[in-house]
Amino acid sequence: MTAELEVQCETTSANVPGDEKFQLWVDAALEGKPDPFTLTIRVVDEVEARQYNLEYRDKDYATNVLSFPADLPEGIPDDIRDAELGDLLICAPVVAKEALEQKRTENDHWAHLVIHGVLHLQGYDHESANEAVVMESLEIEILAKLGVSDPYQDIA
Repeated sequence: MTAELEVQCETTSANVPGDEKFQLWVDAALEGKPDPFTLTIRVVDEVEARQYNLEYRDKDYATNVLSFPADLPEGIPDDIRDAELGDLLICAPVVAKEALEQKRTENDHWAHLVIHGVLHLQGYDHESANEAVVMESLEIEILAKLGVSDPYQDIA
């Protein structure tokens, strides 16, 4: 399955993956799902990431990834409603900083955050310990299929 993906690159960072990488990671996170899906990934700098994190989560800092599930109006046919996942906002400088801190390649960290965000768009969460175990296990499994090591292995 291939998701219909739009990538908006609004960052000055140089190490942003190409559209084909984003497509690979999104498709991996949606593998086995029956419907076609559409979503947008917007790659931004810290100012915009901080603005959205403050506005939508009341947290005054730039975070790595924000997920915005589609909120379509009533009356939209179910096949369209089910196919529109939503949007991801990813902060390129935060991805680079975290990859360095975690001693991971930027590519592997990008893969993790895209998959993490797509899982959020599908309704997965990590607010409780049980939810975290389910979501993290899925992330680890999907990343392993892509040759990416467990992102939680060495995080303290």
